[in-house]
Parts: sequence; C-alpha cells; structure tokens
Amino acid sequence: MPYSADKPPLPESPDELRARIPGWGADLDPADRPSYPREVLDLSATGAHWDVPVDQPGGVGRERSIEHARLTPVFGTAQPLRGLAGPIRRYAYARHSEGKAAHWLLLIAADRVDVVEHVVRSFASLRPDNPLTETGIRAETTHGGLRSRRGRSDVRHHALDPVVNGAPWALGAYAAWRAVRALRR
Repeated sequence: MPYSADKPPLPESPDELRARIPGWGADLDPADRPSYPREVLDLSATGAHWDVPVDQPGGVGRERSIEHARLTPVFGTAQPLRGLAGPIRRYAYARHSEGKAAHWLLLIAADRVDVVEHVVRSFASLRPDNPLTETGIRAETTHGGLRSRRGRSDVRHHALDPVVNGAPWALGAYAAWRAVRALRR
C-alpha cells in the first residue's frame, strides 16, 4: 500500500545483495557513516500524528495512474476536467501506464483540444482574444523582438517563433473566411 510507514519486504536479503553487488551495504554500519549523528528517525519532531495521511475529500472520479492501487491522499483540483479534453485525459489514465508514450501523447492531445475549445469559447464571448497582442506577434515589432534575442542560446528557431504563434490564427481566420464565403453562396 503506498503512503504508509510500513516498508515493503526486500526482494533479496542483505546477504544475497552483498554477495551479488560489490560494495553493497558499505554504509549499513552507523559508525562508517559521517552523517549518522544527524540521522534521527523521530517522527514526533515533524508533527505527523498519522501512519497514512487522511484522504482529501472529493476524490471520487479523479484520474489516477493505473500503477497505483489508490488515489494519492492529496491531489490538485485547480484544473477540473471538462469539455472534450476531459474524456481524453480520463482515457489516458484509465487505459495506459505512465511508462507508455501513448499515455503522454493522449495528455498532450487533450491539452491541444483544450486550447482549441478555449479559443472557440473566446470567440463566442463578447470579448474575444486579440491574437496580435496575446501571442506576442505585435511585441516582435514594437518592443525590439529581435534586438532582445541577441546572445541567447535559442537563436536557431527565432524565425519560427512568429510562424508557430501566428500560423494557427492565420489558418483559423482563413477557415472562417472560407466558411462565411461558402454560406453566402
């Protein structure tokens, strides 16, 4: 069980490890460790009065890695799952191990879907985002964009920064223009 004071049993005994790995256990004798006088396992000094922390409320339905038997006692709630990105994230946690690329690629895809949802939501509101000022394209020309980059280590991709930041907006504007034009016909 994770997050408890009980240590799991070692897969091999200390004698087996010492025989197999040269130098294993060299620091087991406290007299051989220079840090020993400072090493004190006094849990009362930390103020912890529990063996397993009390679970944070609201953990039902939270995403949990399949590597762990239970949800961590404390978890973040700043970004609740919503929209189409929520089921993508839930699927990544429910079906794929954190050691697989599919898990992380699904989480990255969910982030991209979330960005698109926010952009669409922004345009549906009374105060849509301003792509020229919020992506930094305008600052490139008015606040010395190239001059401020001199001497930095990421010089090779400076020419791509405006493209990466501006191309999605330009493509979105072109798609909107084509859609309006198609509707007029």
